[in-house]
Amino acid sequence: MKLSEKAEEILEALWIAVEEGGAAFLDPEKMGFPTDDAAYRELTDHALIEIRQGMIYFRPEGLDEGKMTIRRHRLAERLMMDVLNIRGDDAEFKACQFEHLLNEGADVKVCTMLNHPTTCPHGKPIPPGECCHKARADGDLGVVPLTEFKSGQEGEIAYIQTEDNKKMQKLMAMGVLPGNKIILVQAYPSYIFRVGYSEFAIDTNLAKEIFVRK
Repeated sequence: MKLSEKAEEILEALWIAVEEGGAAFLDPEKMGFPTDDAAYRELTDHALIEIRQGMIYFRPEGLDEGKMTIRRHRLAERLMMDVLNIRGDDAEFKACQFEHLLNEGADVKVCTMLNHPTTCPHGKPIPPGECCHKARADGDLGVVPLTEFKSGQEGEIAYIQTEDNKKMQKLMAMGVLPGNKIILVQAYPSYIFRVGYSEFAIDTNLAKEIFVRK
């Protein structure tokens, strides 16, 4: 179901009200727009919420939609901070923008890339999706640091996680780029890996910053 950004913001706020305070309703004044706003009508037309005595309540049908909406937001927060290294208020603002794009399976790809995180950067739970349940049942670790690989194991580079531009440039010069195949040749005493026809040796700290999809 594709909802407007305003409608998704209402579902998020209502979910947080239930999650944090145990309240089953939300005062629309906290949203900053009146109850005759089109976003409320959109949600009532989809039978996701109802408005009684000036307060907003989840309908049973809206609980799942609210859960998936907050899941997308918290995955976006993790993406901003863990992968893109964006912090503070800027990270929250960009996460609020990006979350609305995580529909039609995009959230599954992001969740898998992040290795199915269970909490957001603020420690709040990320509701699990079907991909999380399947990965845990299959023992699939998804995207992991290169240090989790065994000698001879092959994977695909997912991303580099570092705030050091010199390290980033060094790895990129080695061909460590998202989408490239990588083979771990040796894990001790240093990490030796092969990208294309070239082999490189790096230390443990640098190997931890290369995230690979098995």
